[in-house]
Amino acid sequence: MQEKWAVVTGGARNIGQAICRRLLDDGFRVIALDIVRPQDPDLQADAVLVDLSDRKAAEEALDAIAATHRVTALVNNVGIVRPADFDAVNVDDFEAVLNLNTRTALIAAKALVPGMRELGGGRIVMNTSRVTLGKEARSLYSASKGAMQSMARTWALELARDQITVNCVAPGPIATSVFWQNNPPEAEYTRKLIGSVPVQRMGRPEDVANAVSFFCDPKADFVTGQTLFVCGGVTVG
Repeated sequence: MQEKWAVVTGGARNIGQAICRRLLDDGFRVIALDIVRPQDPDLQADAVLVDLSDRKAAEEALDAIAATHRVTALVNNVGIVRPADFDAVNVDDFEAVLNLNTRTALIAAKALVPGMRELGGGRIVMNTSRVTLGKEARSLYSASKGAMQSMARTWALELARDQITVNCVAPGPIATSVFWQNNPPEAEYTRKLIGSVPVQRMGRPEDVANAVSFFCDPKADFVTGQTLFVCGGVTVG
């Protein structure tokens, strides 16, 4: 039986690590691309150290994977935020955010889709965010994630004939180190945000990983071009 491989960008920490762990449980061999090694030393994913904000390095790493592995699932998870209110937005940060969050997704898909076609199909999942519906101090982040969602809908149409589905998981709020960095626990805004979650708890990285698992399942082959908000009901109403 041929091994099935999944690639997770930004797979070393937080949501990315939870996605790797869940896909391993689902029977995938997993390759985690990140600028650091996985936080969990027991994670059985293959680690590829690469600065995905470096276009040449990202292309070389993904081309090497495509040449040597039968990849049928790609999870575009890597991302940075750079939060700032409108007046404080630094235009110099625009390329940094868009290049890592959005360009990496395109580089990864360009490298891995040809192999998926040869194998008869595949799955692409974009980890976007509820901020695409609007959130203060997220001009650049929301732009990058909104672009990913739009790109996913286009790819869903173009790749459907190849039996490749393309979907998005849009999390928030999820208790990760990045969340606490950008939303200090002592801040009144953070307390109100947590209190406003209808299911009365913060999300966990595993909640996002479960949604990714669904989209990567072979049985989900009739679902494409969709965005699933994993948000505890925050986006309702």
